[in-house]
Amino acid sequence: MNTQQISRILVIAACAASLGACADMSHREKSAAVGTAIGGVAGAVVTGGSTVGTVGGAVVGGVIGNEVGKKK
Repeated sequence: MNTQQISRILVIAACAASLGACADMSHREKSAAVGTAIGGVAGAVVTGGSTVGTVGGAVVGGVIGNEVGKKK
């Protein structure tokens, strides 16, 4: 395993652990958090692990999740 793979595993583990704190969140907040996580992973995959792609994907995913959460 190289450093980049270890970093990805740690980020995924941190995201999974932090989702346990979602118990008191509204539906909209949960949607934004899930959108951020999915967007970050998608951005990393599409750009080959680029930091800018990962952060950009997380931002876009969070905005989309927030908008989807508004409608329910």
